[in-house]
Amino acid sequence: MNQNELNRAVAAATGETVSAIKRLGFLIADPSVRIDDPSDPDLGGRVIDWDDFELLSEDLDEGRFDPEAAIC
Repeated sequence: MNQNELNRAVAAATGETVSAIKRLGFLIADPSVRIDDPSDPDLGGRVIDWDDFELLSEDLDEGRFDPEAAIC
């Protein structure tokens, strides 16, 4: 699966536009590589908890919403 196919698949699954998915930057993860260490210099901070992201965006006024708060 190439990046364009991934973007289209995620867009179809989420109902978002392909351009929105491209902006969010989805990547195919290697299941043998852990990505849950926020202190990792290469992969840390690049995992978004989408439940937190949606919760934070719903609870706060759009002008006060900080999407960085949802990044692990």
